[in-house]
Amino acid sequence: MSRLVDAYLSHLAVDRRLSPNTVESYARDLNLLGRFAAGRDAAIETLDRRSLEAAVRQLMGEGRSPKSVARAVACFRGFYGFLVVAGHLPNNPADDLRAPRAWQTLPKFLSVEEVDQLLEAPDVSEPRGLRDRALIEVLYATGLRVSELVNLKPQDLNLESGYLTTTGKGRKQRLVPLGEEAASWVARYLKEGRPALLKKRASPRLFVNARGGTGLTRVGFWKILTAYGRQAGIGTSLSPHVLRHSFATHLLDRGADLRAIQMMLGHADLSTTQIYTHILDARLRAVYDKFHPRN
Repeated sequence: MSRLVDAYLSHLAVDRRLSPNTVESYARDLNLLGRFAAGRDAAIETLDRRSLEAAVRQLMGEGRSPKSVARAVACFRGFYGFLVVAGHLPNNPADDLRAPRAWQTLPKFLSVEEVDQLLEAPDVSEPRGLRDRALIEVLYATGLRVSELVNLKPQDLNLESGYLTTTGKGRKQRLVPLGEEAASWVARYLKEGRPALLKKRASPRLFVNARGGTGLTRVGFWKILTAYGRQAGIGTSLSPHVLRHSFATHLLDRGADLRAIQMMLGHADLSTTQIYTHILDARLRAVYDKFHPRN
């Protein structure tokens, strides 16, 4: 235990007059955090936000209950807040750190191979297939909500710079990166597919129906996606939300920062995004149970 941890525990016991059991619980949580910091060859007071997120993921991966993890997160916020007030830190790295919500079931997601199969399903020699390939590419590349996807307008995209603008919940706008592959399919759809579907009609929507040139609806896209899922032989019950989950899971699986994923998904609270750490923890446990020689 560092002297700063001792000072914080004394503050809890003397100044805030917390019960001995509560102080003991906080001491255990900070001892775990101290061991985590030591494993990174760092002092506990030097941990940054990303390190604290990793510490929370480690607690979750150890199978601790949501209540236990929530208490530890509250302890971390209080400890670093104390260091700020005491003049040891300029700001609190755990200021809006949140405990993950307890989810009854983990959201479904596709493997990278299944996503590839799905993307190859549309017949891109036809305008409608070209539209559908661009739709699925954009959804997997950005993780947009289905309502955000079908409401996109051509002017919302900056294909040269590789990003799009969308309006999410609460009328909040955000910029989301658009990968080169998705951007190239959208450009091809705009050049070859959309004009053929519109047939000289006008529409404010980026993705339009073959009939009448009206914009796609959420239900319409869901039907399109599930049909391609069956065609691609994907057993998982497919929906736009499954692709959104796949986007986030694959990014996190490859080392993306949780806060960056939060911003791209448009989550107001980081605790909502932390469900994806549950997915990875469950996958690690499954691999361990399958391959460890002592199991």
